[in-house]
Amino acid sequence: MEVVKTEIDGVVIIEPRIFKDARGYFFESFSKREFEDKVGKVDFVQDNESMSSYGVMRGLHFQCPPFTQAKLVRCVKGAVLDVAVDIRNGSPTYGKHVAVELTEDNHRQFFIPKGFAHGFAVLSETAVFQYKCDEFYHPEADGGISILDDSLGIDWCIPTEHAILSEKDTKHALLKDFDTPFVYSK
Repeated sequence: MEVVKTEIDGVVIIEPRIFKDARGYFFESFSKREFEDKVGKVDFVQDNESMSSYGVMRGLHFQCPPFTQAKLVRCVKGAVLDVAVDIRNGSPTYGKHVAVELTEDNHRQFFIPKGFAHGFAVLSETAVFQYKCDEFYHPEADGGISILDDSLGIDWCIPTEHAILSEKDTKHALLKDFDTPFVYSK
C-alpha cells in the first residue's frame, strides 16, 4: 500500500496495491502490520457499513472524549466525497479540512485520526460505505458540527438544495459556535 500524506498531519490517503487479471482483481484491504508500520498503531474494534443514495450527506460526526474514534473509511460501491475537519483546539490547522473522492474503482481508503469531524456526500446513484473504528459506538458521546457550514469552505460536489440530511445532522452547531472537546498535542 502507498500512503499519501495530506496538508493536515496525520490525515492520510491509502492507495492499495491492486492485482488485476482476466478474473478480476485482488487487493489486501487491511493489514494491521503494514498499517502500523506506515501509518501508526491503531486497534480497530468495530466495522460499520452504510448504503445511501445520491445526495445523502452524513456528518460531520465525532465521538467526544473519553470515547474518541479514529476511522479508516472506504467506498466499496459507487462514489463519495469524504471529508475530515480538524476540530482540535490549538491545532495550527483547526477548522481546515481534507476532502478526497473515494470510489469503487480507485479503491482508496482515508484515515481520519481522533480529533477530527468526519462526513461524506454520495456522488453516485447509490454508495456502499465501510469504516473501521478504534472505539465502539457510544451514543452518549455523539457529537457533530454542521455539514452545511459555509465557513469550512467545503465543496461537497453536489448542490446543497439536493442534499438529503438526517434530522440530527440539521441541528449541529456551526464551527464558530462550537466548543471543541479536543485538544491538539504534538
